[in-house]
Amino acid sequence: MFFITGNKGKLEEVKDILGDVEQLEMDLPEVQGIDAREIVRAKLTEAQKHRKGDFIVEDTSLYLDCLNGLPGPLIKWFLKTVGNEGLFRIAERLGEKGAEARTIVGLAKDGEIFFFEGSLKGKITEPRGTGFGWDPVFQPKGSGKTFGELSKEEKNSISMRRKALEKLRDFLTA
Repeated sequence: MFFITGNKGKLEEVKDILGDVEQLEMDLPEVQGIDAREIVRAKLTEAQKHRKGDFIVEDTSLYLDCLNGLPGPLIKWFLKTVGNEGLFRIAERLGEKGAEARTIVGLAKDGEIFFFEGSLKGKITEPRGTGFGWDPVFQPKGSGKTFGELSKEEKNSISMRRKALEKLRDFLTA
């Protein structure tokens, strides 16, 4: 089974949960839209055109309550334009800091595509800590720290990606 990613950290997390998975770096077009499942489906469909095998692809998005779920899968563009400080200012000015981090893992196996979702509620805070993407501004519910302040082990133990991957693992072992 191949996990399509160029991100070594994501690969490590996938291997920790699923075991024997090979990394496959493949430049796939990324459909832009607000439906993460369609983005994942498009990537998997494209991968199947170039190589035979079972593939895993994931999309991790951030949904702000104050923007009725935006940016969702468009988070990359929000980060490029307004950054983490801008995400915080938007939530603060609109008076609603609630957010949800969501991962959709897609599996292409035997000509079918399956989806597995993990999510984590939280809130947007002033940027604190380091980390990837929006880690410094997302504080999971029940934690006093942002993802950017948690250790890799702490973050991975509660992450939305872990939840989605555990559902995939259960599916594969059933």
